[in-house]
Amino acid sequence: MKSIVLIGMPGAGKSTIGKLLSDKLNLAFVDTDRLIEHEIKQSIQNYLDVNGYLKLRSIEEKVILRENIENKVIATGGSAVYSEQSMNHLGKKAKIIFLNVDQNEIEKRITNFATRGITKRPGQSFSSLFKERQKLYMKYFDYKVDTTPLTIDATLKLVEKIAQS
Repeated sequence: MKSIVLIGMPGAGKSTIGKLLSDKLNLAFVDTDRLIEHEIKQSIQNYLDVNGYLKLRSIEEKVILRENIENKVIATGGSAVYSEQSMNHLGKKAKIIFLNVDQNEIEKRITNFATRGITKRPGQSFSSLFKERQKLYMKYFDYKVDTTPLTIDATLKLVEKIAQS
């Protein structure tokens, strides 16, 4: 079985689905945001506040490129798709599944946009960020799951079916 990489916006459920899927498939689970925080020894938001989004993306790329991705379920940070190198690395040995959630639903789920540690340009609106990232997610996915109307269990079942195909 290939590894599974989950991509999508913050609030799409990558970490939640990833952990549940890893348990079901008996694979290791990796959350790249946690790897980044381990690397920088602080929260992503604190790092962003001091160093900016471009430096964080650079660290994110470094962390992803050195990660052995075999036999794992990997929940990426929402900004992993900005790095072509990272996405190529992940795509070599994994199925990339895009957890697609519509903008209105993400806005309901993300109530702390300014403090959540979301990598964006200074002053960039959520709408602008969403549109920008949607294009990148569409570029890199192998499978797309439209999760807006789905429960966590229904999403998990679909993703598990893809993982086992």
